[in-house]
Amino acid sequence: MKKRKHRLLRMSSVFPGGLAAVGLLLLRLALGLVTSLQGLLYLAGPRGLTVKMAVFGALSLVSGIMLVLGFLTSVVGTVVGLGIIGIALSGFPSSECNLFDGTLPRLFSGIVSVAIVLLGPGALSVDARLFGRREIIIPSISRTPK
Repeated sequence: MKKRKHRLLRMSSVFPGGLAAVGLLLLRLALGLVTSLQGLLYLAGPRGLTVKMAVFGALSLVSGIMLVLGFLTSVVGTVVGLGIIGIALSGFPSSECNLFDGTLPRLFSGIVSVAIVLLGPGALSVDARLFGRREIIIPSISRTPK
């Protein structure tokens, strides 16, 4: 079980710092805020709220917040990307105001989602705090002569 957990968490290989971390934070903010706003539009739309729209809206809202925070970024980025594909293929219900309505917004959001999944969350994320670099201290072994 532990090996599987580490494999899932190691999908993003590094947690870069400095300007790269700021760039990754900006990518996560852009996609996460738009996804959260789309979820709010599903939940608070003027039309009657169906069960499908409520589930999709809640999933979008939570995914967007998790993306902004950088928590389970690879998994959430994949979910957001699949949601965008679902909207593009009209498999998911649409709200009155769909922020992903049009080829260019879908393409842009899909590319940003793939970039986030492949690059990882960066050093300015919850993932970096939970699963980031660790200092390993190896104690010296005193050897006694035989």
